[in-house]
Amino acid sequence: MNKKPIIIIGVLLAAGAALAAWQLRAPSRAGGPLVLYGNVDLRQVSLAFSGSERIARLDVEEGQQVRAGQVLGELDTRTLALRLQQARAQAEAQRQALRRLDAGSRPEEIAQARAQAAAAQAEADLARKQWERASATQREAADAVSQQDVDAALSRHQAANAQLEKARKALQLVQQGPRSEDRAQARAQLDAASADIALLEHQLAESKLVAPINATVRARLMEPGDMASPQRPVYTLAITDPKWVRAYVSEPDLGRIRSGMAARIAIDSLPGQSIPGRIGYISSVAEFTPKTVQTEELRTALVYEVRVLAEDKADRLRMGMPATVTIDSAAR
Repeated sequence: MNKKPIIIIGVLLAAGAALAAWQLRAPSRAGGPLVLYGNVDLRQVSLAFSGSERIARLDVEEGQQVRAGQVLGELDTRTLALRLQQARAQAEAQRQALRRLDAGSRPEEIAQARAQAAAAQAEADLARKQWERASATQREAADAVSQQDVDAALSRHQAANAQLEKARKALQLVQQGPRSEDRAQARAQLDAASADIALLEHQLAESKLVAPINATVRARLMEPGDMASPQRPVYTLAITDPKWVRAYVSEPDLGRIRSGMAARIAIDSLPGQSIPGRIGYISSVAEFTPKTVQTEELRTALVYEVRVLAEDKADRLRMGMPATVTIDSAAR
């Protein structure tokens, strides 16, 4: 029996099967919609107090929607309030000291210094005259005044002159007023006290925990009475906008998509419905397909991450939810 026709028929059947398989895959590669599989993803924020103090109150629970700027909790601020009151009092004392230096000497202080200088002048004149008189008497009659009395009169004269010079210098200082360095020092001390006030006011404002963005409370990790610290988050917030589906596309299909292309997102809890979206990010680096993603390709195949931004105004998508993304790659 001739086996040649049988071999030819077998080859033709194998070629036909290969052609049929290629034709089944060709529409997906060429003009049909591209289907990707992934999971819903979104950003999260961990909020912690910036200070270390007891928590006085927490205002929201898990699942609540919060708005940007909304106060979520507050620390016990009694200690900070007392420290702020003390700093303000110290700053006021420094302010008054600076005002005194800037004002200079009062007229009464200048008049007092003049009077003291005049009194010292009178004492110096009297001591000089007594010394001159004692010296003249000794010259006329050596036995009338002893040398010891003359020396004592001279000492009193010299001491009176020294007191007079001291009074004159004091009058000059009073007339000139405070030194510029003293005023600069007082001004710097006032600035330091003002900085302490600003720091305490900032810490007092930071005692309130404020939502930085519109979000949903995912977890409440502490309770009133707990000791807060910057290292311990109090709330975890899920940012509901933007949301995206993290999917993966194989290298042969990479050329069929581009950023900004429209897409449809389907989830198991909404059969027959879809959520509109668009491609927002395409990775430039290949990676192995994560095991959590179900694809028709081998798990070890190299793929590229794609983020499909969802227009989920009804808030139907949840973090980690499996989703199917359909992209009409024929629409350009």
